[in-house]
Amino acid sequence: MMLGMGASRPHGWILVALAVMAAGCGGSGSGPGTAPRAAATSRPAASAATATPAPRPATNGRVAVTALGRLPAPVQLPAVAPRQHGVLVIGGLDAADASVADIVRVSGGRGAVVGRLPAALHDAAAATVGGTTYFFGGGNLGAGVADVLRVGPGGATTPAGRLPAGASDVEAATVGDTAYVVGGYTGTTPLRSIVAYTPGRSPRVVAELPRPLRYAAVAAVGGRVLIAGGTSGTAARREILRFDPRTGAVARIGRLRSPLTHAAGGSLGGRFYVLGGRGDDLSSQRAGILAVDPVSGRVRRAGRLPRALSDVGAASLPGRVVLVGGRDAAGRVWDEIWAVRARGG
Repeated sequence: MMLGMGASRPHGWILVALAVMAAGCGGSGSGPGTAPRAAATSRPAASAATATPAPRPATNGRVAVTALGRLPAPVQLPAVAPRQHGVLVIGGLDAADASVADIVRVSGGRGAVVGRLPAALHDAAAATVGGTTYFFGGGNLGAGVADVLRVGPGGATTPAGRLPAGASDVEAATVGDTAYVVGGYTGTTPLRSIVAYTPGRSPRVVAELPRPLRYAAVAAVGGRVLIAGGTSGTAARREILRFDPRTGAVARIGRLRSPLTHAAGGSLGGRFYVLGGRGDDLSSQRAGILAVDPVSGRVRRAGRLPRALSDVGAASLPGRVVLVGGRDAAGRVWDEIWAVRARGG
């Protein structure tokens, strides 16, 4: 796969990935049962009691969902990050559950392919730091990828670092000048790590989750990273966690109404939103949108997606959360673009 908007020598991890034929972490499955816990590589997290509470939400939590347009093609499990006046939708799985390499720029309701990854990848994460978008990890042919790529405004990609371990099934959120990559799966082992990436520095493990976690809903709210649901192996989980980058503390602040995995996360009006997702069963997709108070962990119903979907891509922008793609209970993959806004906003 060629580099978007310009030729470049293939990265070494492409050759490694092509040599690995282990079972993948594909979009419709949650992978094998819980593997042995990965060895701890971070310093112990500080006591949750030292964390400064996040600010109170500014809205009542209710949201409205409106259609914006369509992507160039259906996609599930893409990495999505905000950019000026829109979002970038990177990689994912197509309607045939094959990894894709497209980099799509969405502005308003219009999506256009502007570049390509060096290799087709899904289950990766993306975040924007200081106006530049970074793409973390991903999977294909069963192996988690460690590369961090810088994605230019025209879709060209350049190497920007390597994660401590190859990882797919990750999510990421930005606080200040740092992106935090949560959990993941190496291809054999689910991960407990929270990895910090600050441009110009090597990625580093800064905290550990209470247990390995994949496919969680993640977003930054009030200077913290909120994490909900996900799976350690095959069973969906209910925990709502809050990571404070200033202290390194990871605290459980609440529980979802029911176990949920493969959901999207977003931030809006000082609240953490958990959008769609599914339970343990591959056809148990949900349409619900849940609003989580980032201080108390209290969960309220906030609205509904137009249809029950898992594996939706999401990015938080001022005044809205943009959703793209997703998979329904029949296995159909969608190409729609939606905006979630606070009611009256």
